[in-house]
Amino acid sequence: MPVPRMKTLSSRTDETAIAAVASAFACSDEIAAMVARAGRLNNFRSRSVILRQGDVVGLAYLIVSGFAKALFYSVDGQVILLHEYHQGELFGALEEADRTPQDADVIAAGDVTALVIDAGELAMLAEQFGCIGLALSRMLLHRLRKTTRRMYERTALSAVGRIHAELLQRARENGDMTIRPAPVLSELALQVATTRETVSRTVNALYRRGLIRRDGDGLVIVAPDRLEEMIL
Repeated sequence: MPVPRMKTLSSRTDETAIAAVASAFACSDEIAAMVARAGRLNNFRSRSVILRQGDVVGLAYLIVSGFAKALFYSVDGQVILLHEYHQGELFGALEEADRTPQDADVIAAGDVTALVIDAGELAMLAEQFGCIGLALSRMLLHRLRKTTRRMYERTALSAVGRIHAELLQRARENGDMTIRPAPVLSELALQVATTRETVSRTVNALYRRGLIRRDGDGLVIVAPDRLEEMIL
């Protein structure tokens, strides 16, 4: 895979990259500056493919702004959402020996800025600075937990149950039982591996029963306990 065209950091983008690294790895600005200068900032337009399924990858990508989706295409053409990468999260090759084929397309959802680092350099920095190694371990553990939860839901729950579970999970993450902005039905369908029509019917049924309501640009879970009981 050809290395994407990167740009030299200016003082302003240098500060942006350092702040993103310091936040992602919970390290000092001095260590963050070393990591930032080991890589280059790269911009990806909305819907552009950052990595392709099957590519052999030797670079790590740290999201500085925006977010990306890892999409897997099954042999029967079904699109499966594997991961979402938000600000401060990594994807690609995360260690020097990790030059295995990419398991999914990674696509920019909106404009994305990423710090691109050679996997070997990142591995050396992780060996040198404990905060980086610890942060990488935490990121991978968090991703494993999300993947495990998603696999359980897809095998143990019905499509409607997965929709209920996803809505409840998103609302609880925000603390006030509000999903803001309200989820796009097609994206929610991709998230829970079902059709847009199924999501539309399920969400409309929740509106009719008074279990959810609109609040400006957000969606409020009015009766979370009742919704949880409906996760089957």
